Amino acid sequence: MIDKKQLIDNIKKGKISDEEALEILNDKGYEDIGDAVKIDFSRKSRRGFPEAIYCASKDDESLVRIFEAFAKKKESVIGTRASKDQFDLVKAKVDDVTYNELARIISLDFSKEEEKIGEIAIVCAGTSDLPVLLEAEITAKFLGARVKTYTDVGVAGIHRLLDKIEDIKKANVIIAIAGMEAALATVLAGLVDKPIIAVPTSVGYGANLGGITALLSMINSCAEGVSVVNIDNGYGAAYAACQINKLIAKGN
Repeated sequence: MIDKKQLIDNIKKGKISDEEALEILNDKGYEDIGDAVKIDFSRKSRRGFPEAIYCASKDDESLVRIFEAFAKKKESVIGTRASKDQFDLVKAKVDDVTYNELARIISLDFSKEEEKIGEIAIVCAGTSDLPVLLEAEITAKFLGARVKTYTDVGVAGIHRLLDKIEDIKKANVIIAIAGMEAALATVLAGLVDKPIIAVPTSVGYGANLGGITALLSMINSCAEGVSVVNIDNGYGAAYAACQINKLIAKGN
């Protein structure tokens, strides 16, 4: 949001011209680029974190124009659930983008040199959950958090989890990712005193029902302090974890 006092002070000191000041005052905080697309450039000032673009089902032309608009303003953005073909189209127009194929994330990050804060632990039950873990990891780092990951520590071999539990306890927030019966979040919550954000995944055999069984299992956890996001929603879990982590790291 505009700091009007600072703006007036900059005008008085000749740091900006009247024309530049008018342009700032007339800025609506978003840009309408047509085809029903309105880019929210004021998201970071309002909510503390940059905007993310959900790429699945976006038409190619609109997606490219969105990333071009962010690149022009030197604003960071990530695109989630993006295909390799979508990345190739964006990369042809925007040099600075990168892509993680397993996480399906396109990144345009102008804040790479900023210091990361706090610590988020991301724990997944099995390697089949890695795409969701990577989506959460890339998102959390993009949003400014220090991240440590712990993979393949599901309850089928609980000694693997117990071997890492003291390190996991050091984090401000824990993201627990699991499919099948999704017991990982409940077990973790019984061992730590940190908030846990649980992510059910669609990993599992037929009765897993595409992640619904894992979702219901996590929602019905008997352990306190477990919050649950939607199936395979690594992005949503990371965003929530970063909000908590940011408050703790800043001492609020």
